[in-house]
Amino acid sequence: MGEIQKIIGCYFLCAALVFLAGTSFAADKEKLVIFHAGSLSVPFKVMEKAFEKQHPNIDILREAGGSTKMARMISELGKPADIMASADYVVINKNLIPKYADINIRFATNQMVLCYTDKSKYADKINSSNWPEILLRSDVVWGHSDPNLDPCGYRSLMVLQLAEKHYKIENLNEKLLKARKEEWVRPKSVELISLLQSGNMDYAWEYLSVAVQHNLKYLTLDNEVNLSDYSYNDFYKTAQVEVSGKKPGVTMTRTGKAITYGITLVKSGENPEAANLFLQYLLDPNGGLAVLKSMGQPPFIPARISSENMLKRLSPELQPLVEIKN
Repeated sequence: MGEIQKIIGCYFLCAALVFLAGTSFAADKEKLVIFHAGSLSVPFKVMEKAFEKQHPNIDILREAGGSTKMARMISELGKPADIMASADYVVINKNLIPKYADINIRFATNQMVLCYTDKSKYADKINSSNWPEILLRSDVVWGHSDPNLDPCGYRSLMVLQLAEKHYKIENLNEKLLKARKEEWVRPKSVELISLLQSGNMDYAWEYLSVAVQHNLKYLTLDNEVNLSDYSYNDFYKTAQVEVSGKKPGVTMTRTGKAITYGITLVKSGENPEAANLFLQYLLDPNGGLAVLKSMGQPPFIPARISSENMLKRLSPELQPLVEIKN
């Protein structure tokens, strides 16, 4: 064999060894599967990088979507997951506890806002007082996510009900829903962002954190309407939305309350140790909670659980990071 052939052979041998070593390293990594609300996509992407830097032997695999849909993927379709994070903690209670999960940690809040861009019709005229009139105009396209799949969807409908009562505008909710077309309703709230940015939609109901993270313009609403303030829970309860239930043809009622995000460990998760480590990072005021705060989503510090019994189900590492609060 000539000298050149030897060099070429050595090169390919080294390349093969490097490839095999990389493949072996990747295969040795622990997989941590996280299902989460679409509105958590941006902060969880940041958290994923920070967490994997701290734990290079763990590879986070995330799947985002409407919280109700994500929960049903676990409970009805048997999809494997270690962690489920919901934009509405009630979704975890109704769909996963007690069969698929034991705990429900409330870790953040949010508020509903009306998003738009410079391309939106009447962008230079809309304000916190005239938005109902603007949305009712025949040339305006506005939307929200599917209330059967995504908490942001049924919260959008609750906002319309609360606005009618708070602003005392007769039949506002009915008029708005009549003006809204079915194609303006999308499976998850983050899908509306591209429609806004392309100019195919003028206005969309979103969470404040989503608006901040995607540099959208937005209108803030009175606290009596935006579902952000626990002190208005008695008024929020007057808004109710019927959504599809666990079985075809069955519905359930979602009742208005201040927006609260929840997270849980899935009992069937294949990597509970890594899941516990991620929750330690997420609930750390200097870790995941700081990420949320920097992205327009107020965290609960400390995070909250509902009972002493639930506290006992948490690992010793997680217990100091939460408080019992209804």
